[in-house]
Amino acid sequence: MSIIIAPSILSADLTRLGEQVQQAEEGGADWIHVDVMDGRFVPNITFGPNVVKAVKRTTNLPIDVHLMIVEPEKHLQAFADAGTNYITVHYETCPHIHRTLQTIQDLGMFPGIVINPGTPVNTLVELTEYVNKVLIMTVNPGFGGQSFIESMVDKIRRTKHLLETSGSEASIQVDGGISSKTIKACYDAGARNFIAGSAIFEHKDGIAAGIAALRHALIL
Repeated sequence: MSIIIAPSILSADLTRLGEQVQQAEEGGADWIHVDVMDGRFVPNITFGPNVVKAVKRTTNLPIDVHLMIVEPEKHLQAFADAGTNYITVHYETCPHIHRTLQTIQDLGMFPGIVINPGTPVNTLVELTEYVNKVLIMTVNPGFGGQSFIESMVDKIRRTKHLLETSGSEASIQVDGGISSKTIKACYDAGARNFIAGSAIFEHKDGIAAGIAALRHALIL
C-alpha cells in the first residue's frame, strides 16, 4: 500500500491559500486535506464547501475532507458537488453511521470513518467493509498544532489487526501532531496515510521541504 502525504490547509496562510496549495502539489503532496469544523462537535469553526471548490480550482490532487460536524449527512451532497473525492465522518456524530457511509458512496465519494482518541477500536467491527479508510485521531479534534498522543500508536496497531482479521482493504489514516518525529512510529504500527498541517505549511524551509522531511523520516 502506497504512502500518502496529505497537507492540511488548516495550517496554511489563508491569504495565499491557492499559492500554498500549488506549492504543496509541486512539493510532492498526494492529497490536499480540508478540515471542516462547525463549532458544535468541536470548539473551532473553519471551512465549508465553497473552500473545497476554491481548492479544487487550484490543484489536480484529490481533495480529502474531514467532517468534524454534527449531522454530517445533511451536508454530504454539498461537499460532493464541490468536488470532494474522499470524505470521512465521525463515528461519534452519526447515529445511523451505516446509512451515512452508504450515502457517501452513492454520491461518488470514497467513504471513511473517524474515531476520536477516547473511542474504542471495536466500534469499527461492523463497518470495516463499508469504508475506504479509517482515520485515527492522534489528538483530540478541534485545533491545529496540538501535541501527538503517544498512546495512539498502539491504537493504530490494534486497528491494523482489526482490518486484517476482517479482510478489509481499508487504509489507516492518522491526523494530529504528525511530524518528522512522530510519523515513523505511526507507519510502523500500520498507518499509510498521513495528514500534516504545521509540519508542512510552517516548516522553516518551506512547504516542499516540510513534505520531504516527512518522507525522509519514514526511511530512517
